[in-house]
Amino acid sequence: QVQLVESGGGLVQAGGSLRLSCAASGSIFNINAMGWFRQAPGKQRELVATITNSGSTNYPDSVEGRFTISGDNAKKTVYLQMNNLKPEDTAVYYCWVQSSYSSYWGQGTRVTVSS
Repeated sequence: QVQLVESGGGLVQAGGSLRLSCAASGSIFNINAMGWFRQAPGKQRELVATITNSGSTNYPDSVEGRFTISGDNAKKTVYLQMNNLKPEDTAVYYCWVQSSYSSYWGQGTRVTVSS
């Protein structure tokens, strides 16, 4: 059984930083990409960052330059360094792993940014 476990969320003041971690366990083969999504109250889940198995990264404009994704396919871990956090970054952040066979999601970790 595959499990993705996130950690690192919490409460931070605007301008602060947090580092999210995600560790996957279980049988996941041929990872193509890993990433992070977030969902704020009353809003749809949205992309935050992705990284492919070749190291290519992708960010929406809303986080570009402030967030950095890194990962290790062999260790099945992915990280999200979040700097200069803003109140609009408040959300539940979900880890995501895409293999050749399926997609997997973590249970989410809450990030709250106070103004």
